[in-house]
Amino acid sequence: MKVTFNRAALSEALGLLTSVVPSRTPKPILRCVQITAEEKAVRICATDLEVGINYLVSEVQVEKAGEIIVPADRLAAIVRESVDDVLLLEGSKGTCEIKGTDSHFTLLSPGEPGQYPVVPGFDGDGDIKIALGNLQAGIEQSLFATAKESSRYAINGVLWEIKDKKLLLVATDGRRLARCRVNLSSAPAKNEVPGNIIVPAKAMGLLDKIGSSEKDSVTVKLVDNQIIISCANVVISSNLVEGNFPKYEDIIPSDHDKKLTLSTDGTLSAVRRASLLTSEESRGIKLSIEKGKLVFSGRAPETGDAQVDMPIDYKGEAMEIGFNPQFLIDVLRVIKTPEFEFELGQSDRPGLIKSGTNFLYVLMPINLG
Repeated sequence: MKVTFNRAALSEALGLLTSVVPSRTPKPILRCVQITAEEKAVRICATDLEVGINYLVSEVQVEKAGEIIVPADRLAAIVRESVDDVLLLEGSKGTCEIKGTDSHFTLLSPGEPGQYPVVPGFDGDGDIKIALGNLQAGIEQSLFATAKESSRYAINGVLWEIKDKKLLLVATDGRRLARCRVNLSSAPAKNEVPGNIIVPAKAMGLLDKIGSSEKDSVTVKLVDNQIIISCANVVISSNLVEGNFPKYEDIIPSDHDKKLTLSTDGTLSAVRRASLLTSEESRGIKLSIEKGKLVFSGRAPETGDAQVDMPIDYKGEAMEIGFNPQFLIDVLRVIKTPEFEFELGQSDRPGLIKSGTNFLYVLMPINLG
């Protein structure tokens, strides 16, 4: 194999590919990427056996076709630190040489190309199509609420629920829930694909990292227990999460009687300031609602107290409720509208945040003692 690469294009590809390469694995070959030089392009693949990336690099000049397996982190570091605009990669049996104008690296290959796991490409038509920008906006408004570590595997991913020409993305960690509605460019006919699937958080994060332009669209295909997603020169494949996602509709409050319209930036600032004086013991901030005013307060017994006042248009009965400030900060960062609706019931009932018609967030209260 002998290929001249545009260094920036190769570096961009490796930046995405190395995000699926496991740092620890009993199979050393999984810490590598497989590079396949074809007639006019180079295909680079990486996988951890759960999620895979098949990346086509077209800014190349292929002098000799071939295939080689290379340690991913070493190759990425060499390309990243290079000062050249172009790099020459030459692969022969057991070695890969990377040459710049003043540098020459030789990497040993830990395996034969035929030993690398097959990473799916994308063949034929897809089941659904969606604008990449729309999907990435939906990922930003849902992925943050997934469970980071949980024995309930179903909440380690994001629920995709297809309804007509809408895709609902739902995520929860048991203490909060985010739901975002996204328009589909084309939807499957009824019964062609399952109405809902659970996509692992890792695969969703990869989709969010793809560089997007306004014209890019995503094509999705479901094959057995896998989702295969194609966008421009990248194909991401992933096993689906098995298990049943919680019946989230049951926990979305519909009878709250206290409804506030708040400034997104103003509330974010108030929550951040009130949380400066909280501790592991106090864990939360208190929201005190009264006529014309919302007070955010934090308390750390060994440090002191914080209080931030916000004028509001409210004439209902007074109440106090406690929340985890980080869970409020997380959602306020992803709200795109200058104002949002905050609905509350009793102090032991979850709060409901709405932004426009396509986003809502349910947040369990905490007992501040």
